[in-house]
Amino acid sequence: MFSFLKKSEKTGEKPAEGWMARLRSGLARTGSQLSELFGRGGRIDEELYEELETILITADVGMEATHSLLADLKRQVREQKLSEAGELREALAHCLVKLLKPLAVPLKPNDHKPFVIMMVGVNGAGKTTSIGKLAKYLQSQGLSVLLAAGDTFRAAAREQLMTWGERNDVTVIAQQSGDSAAVIFDAVHAAEARGIDVVLADTAGRLTTQAHLMEEIKKVKRVIGKALPDAPHEVLLVLDANTGQNALSQVKAFDTALGVTGLILTKLDGTAKGGVIAAIARNHPIPVRFIGVGEGLDDLRPFVAEEFVGALLGEPA
Repeated sequence: MFSFLKKSEKTGEKPAEGWMARLRSGLARTGSQLSELFGRGGRIDEELYEELETILITADVGMEATHSLLADLKRQVREQKLSEAGELREALAHCLVKLLKPLAVPLKPNDHKPFVIMMVGVNGAGKTTSIGKLAKYLQSQGLSVLLAAGDTFRAAAREQLMTWGERNDVTVIAQQSGDSAAVIFDAVHAAEARGIDVVLADTAGRLTTQAHLMEEIKKVKRVIGKALPDAPHEVLLVLDANTGQNALSQVKAFDTALGVTGLILTKLDGTAKGGVIAAIARNHPIPVRFIGVGEGLDDLRPFVAEEFVGALLGEPA
């Protein structure tokens, strides 16, 4: 039997039960539908597949990824000679893990010093909050962190980042005025002078449809490269899990503009349906470095495919 809560192959540690409970709760909308489908019994037939297809599409998996998953699932059913609806849970779990596992590539900020991480995303995705949580996570890994308040457009952004800096006991480089590139440029040099391990550079949120703003963020990236050759070493795109297929559009747009190296999927504690991660895996695969399920400092964890699939499929009926 497939074990949703088996030890992580990356860490060798059993996932924290509190974390799994919060993740399951966040994905309960999809999990409950799947649990009901698999738990009511009956034979595997075309009607069952059609219901499963509807659930996956409404869970933001998207048409292409849904059809790919169903084709893989039907292949497993034939090969394993499955016949009962309840047997589909394990088979679907394996299909989903196979699809998502290539995205589960952990962040390794130890090949440069300072290691510069540029944080990007649309307004409201949870970027600044994710920076605070990521700072806490990196500190737990024994790394020193410096924050750059590069969101110079949103009035409260600098103050919000300063608050996160205080909570984490981390220095924040900020300016009362000036543009984003200048703030981050200063922060990189400050990190070099102080021997800091990681710089987390905030940037202003922007809509992917606003071409002038996308050009502006390209400039920020170029300036970071002038401050430190080969930087930024990571471009993390923060995505709101509740935006559904729009998140896939954001991935494509930001990747085209900046060469995104990793994703953070936030707000899985709300009404998120969770399936968009499968759509990303199928259509525009980029490593998912972290997922977030709440507002606490510890509510950001590395993405582990087996954990996520276990939460997405819900509790067995």
